[in-house]
Amino acid sequence: MQKDAARTEDVVPYNIIPLDSLTSTTNAIVNFPEVRAAISTLQYHGDLPRLPSTFSVPDARNSDILDLLQCVFGFQEDNVKNQREHIIHLLANEQSRVGKLSENEPKIDEGAVHAVFSKALDNYIKWCNYLPLRPVWDNTDSLTKEKKLLYVCLYYLMWGEAANVRFIPEGLCYIFHHLARELGEILRKQTVEPAESCSSGGGVSFLDKVIYPLYEIMAAEAANNKNGRAPHSEWRNYDDFNEFFWSHKCFHLGWPWKLSDPFFSKPSRKDKGLLGRNHHYGKTSFVEHRTFLHLYHSFHRLWMFLIMMFQGLTIIAFNDGSFDRKTILQLLSLGPTYVVMKFIESLLDILMMYGAYSKSRGSAITRVAWRFCWFTVASVAICYLYIKALQDGTESATFKIYVFVISAYVGAKIIISLLTSVPCCHGLAEACYRWSAVRLVKWMHQENNYVGRGMHESPLDYIKYATFWIVILGAKFSFTYFLQESLVFEGLQYAWHDFVSKNNHNALTILSLWAPVLSIYLLDIHVFYTVLSAIYGFLLGARDRLGEINNVEAVHRFFEKFPREFMHRLHVAVPKRKQLLSSGQETELDKFDASRFSPFWNEIVRNLREEDYINNFELELLLMPKNDAGVLPIVQWPLFLLASKVFLAKEIAEDCKDSQEELWLRISKDEYMQYAVVECFHSIYHILTSILEKEGRLWVEKIYGGIRDSISNRTIQSDLHFKKLPNVIAKLVAVLGILLQDHRIHESNLKFGFPSLRC
Repeated sequence: MQKDAARTEDVVPYNIIPLDSLTSTTNAIVNFPEVRAAISTLQYHGDLPRLPSTFSVPDARNSDILDLLQCVFGFQEDNVKNQREHIIHLLANEQSRVGKLSENEPKIDEGAVHAVFSKALDNYIKWCNYLPLRPVWDNTDSLTKEKKLLYVCLYYLMWGEAANVRFIPEGLCYIFHHLARELGEILRKQTVEPAESCSSGGGVSFLDKVIYPLYEIMAAEAANNKNGRAPHSEWRNYDDFNEFFWSHKCFHLGWPWKLSDPFFSKPSRKDKGLLGRNHHYGKTSFVEHRTFLHLYHSFHRLWMFLIMMFQGLTIIAFNDGSFDRKTILQLLSLGPTYVVMKFIESLLDILMMYGAYSKSRGSAITRVAWRFCWFTVASVAICYLYIKALQDGTESATFKIYVFVISAYVGAKIIISLLTSVPCCHGLAEACYRWSAVRLVKWMHQENNYVGRGMHESPLDYIKYATFWIVILGAKFSFTYFLQESLVFEGLQYAWHDFVSKNNHNALTILSLWAPVLSIYLLDIHVFYTVLSAIYGFLLGARDRLGEINNVEAVHRFFEKFPREFMHRLHVAVPKRKQLLSSGQETELDKFDASRFSPFWNEIVRNLREEDYINNFELELLLMPKNDAGVLPIVQWPLFLLASKVFLAKEIAEDCKDSQEELWLRISKDEYMQYAVVECFHSIYHILTSILEKEGRLWVEKIYGGIRDSISNRTIQSDLHFKKLPNVIAKLVAVLGILLQDHRIHESNLKFGFPSLRC
């Protein structure tokens, strides 16, 4: 293309819109109002500093915003051309969604510019909110249309030359943040000057000064992975580079790049000792420890819930179900149980991270240490307060302090859980995230990651999920209390014989009774979950009619319902269909639905053929006719539904000695046999009247008129000789064979075939 373009001065390579060509006015796309408006919106305006006299612009167009950015940051010329077309297309497409423009001096609407701005810089805005960090603009609403376009152009020009750095999108946000700050300073000057971050002795180049240092360190890490065989903990991939930009630590890289920072240090080769390298950021990861402690650590919330509920139910059972002051005081022992189990969890966090401290982020290590210290102090304090409250009684100040501390902690925990778990509260939590106290509390509650932070379930799904588990746990705890603990408690009310009870405080008795209860308590949740999930799955499957079509016979039985269900559930509403539905024209409605359904069905079948799941013969059997209006007055079904139905109907007609109604009743027992007979009747009429002329057509119409009269008079059994049906079918097959063999129908062959049809 470039060789051809070099032959003439007025022809310049382009993708879709010839913006730099002198003949661009003859291009149809350029003349669209939306495109002309987008081009004019990008034009240079008086609020921008002057371009240097050494910067040249093609004669075919005026200077624009992208020329300014190219001059400042040294973007490559071809990248600027591509992104200029790209941005013009984005603006024109968005404007076409907003509304049409007038032919005379069209202008891009403010809403179209804002839509492009929001989509292009959406990740940058989210990145700033996450850190949190103030964007390069103070307020989005105060930004002018020209400033928004300037930021959009800068982002796409940066993205166009980012190469593999595109795979670290938050790294691009960091680069854009500093480029935009540099641009803001340059815009305050009278004349455009090159950006300091992209300048060198040889000129201005964004690619060499900004992208290449990142690319170089990424390539060095990739070269050190032993062709993918090295453990993931020994080299950094795109995710590890990207995670570095999820915290304020990334600003240690400075701007322009501080190449002396450990982030840019290249890894040593394996033969020099990779693990011994100094001043090099390691992989952001974890070290896996295979231990049975994972059974508790991975499901600590479930273990805590089960143990605390077992403790509470046992206390209630031993107090005969009464909620007096003594029972409530004993139930308050759940507080020490909770904090002690949280202390165990925090201790396991420290053990599970052993071996990863040198590679993990500082915030993750600080969080683990902080939680351990917090729950250590809380365990000691809560246990001391509870023991002291038991000694001093419920009227003491110690008891009141204990109740206040527990109530405050439970209330705060409920509020935090609502803000982080309930879908309708996520927006409020995000709005308050800029507050330091909120960030601290949320950080203590759970690790905050950039990816996946906005992936929340819908309120309806949350309610259904919560209801499902409430039913399971309600059934489980009811079973435990009424059928296990209450009965076991009765067995502990008297002393057993000496071997079991004497001098051991009923220890063996208690062990023999409570061991199976505790075992069943920990395991029966799987039983309740399996039973309830099976019932719920059955109800969902019954509602969605899952499994009704599980064999070929079921496909035959339900296929005639496919078009109507397709139009009802998948297709957009069509006014004509509403008219047919309201007027009660069932045949026309079925025909209309089949005409809309057949292209989608045929596309599925052709894809099966392309993947060699079926052969050509099976393809012909599965394809559904187009069902165009005006061809046949009935719905035409695929051949696999109608195969051999005509021959079966022929045998029924030959053997039937009863009336016409009885014959048709026997044929209609098989719906597809009925469809095959009717379609065959109409199709033969359509074929014969299409290929015959004058006398031949009159002859066909006369025969069909006689058959219709016989049907209406209910005398078809006496008027027609069904014994000759095999001969008629054989001759029709011969005629159709002639038509299939040669589309240039020989008149002599047809004349040979048709006389034998006069039976």
